[in-house]
Amino acid sequence: MAIQNTEALRTRTVGNIAATLPGATAVFRKFRIDFCCSGELTLEDAARRGGLELSEVEQALETLSVDPGTGAVPTGMSSDELIDHIQTHYHEAYRRVLPELIALSRKVETVHRGHPRAPAGLADVLQQIEGELRQHIVKEETVLFPAIRQSTNSGIGAAIGELRHDHESHGTLVHRLENVTDNFTLPAEACRSWQALYVGAARLAEDLTEHIHLENNILFPRFATMESRV
Repeated sequence: MAIQNTEALRTRTVGNIAATLPGATAVFRKFRIDFCCSGELTLEDAARRGGLELSEVEQALETLSVDPGTGAVPTGMSSDELIDHIQTHYHEAYRRVLPELIALSRKVETVHRGHPRAPAGLADVLQQIEGELRQHIVKEETVLFPAIRQSTNSGIGAAIGELRHDHESHGTLVHRLENVTDNFTLPAEACRSWQALYVGAARLAEDLTEHIHLENNILFPRFATMESRV
């Protein structure tokens, strides 16, 4: 079943669309629409900000199949289930993958430093991401998530406000990843290490974007009343 009401679609926020329409996040990534840190923008405003033809974005969204049972975004999860999903699919992956990507990036930058398209500075960006995420994950796993699990109102609003601020910085770092790698575009002669680096970095950018979206647009709004009191 396709979406019929394009007028309603363009007035909805991109965060809401991403949270409720399976496949929408892939469309937004294709058009480079920021649905995580700028999820409060309407589709119309987001298209205007990105210099996009609104009708093209709408058409891409309208072709998506709407089947609540097959959504990639876990909107139907309880808060506890969503927290488990975030920790398993994102936190654990960051701890495992980032040290490998940093080491691989330093290798590629050293071996190919004379190449005009070498990703100079990529390892530094990845290291900054690792440092910020390490602190961010501690805040979530020791403050916010336990408070949510224990239904403790104290501190939830302040923690969410601080984590949203962190997400803004994370979004900026994702854009830096894209810029340094020319949107993860490899030269024809790229070696296997370079190829593996860009595959991993692209996956990291995608995962981090989805992670921010799940929190900003799905988990955090469930506690909007507490956040507004801060």
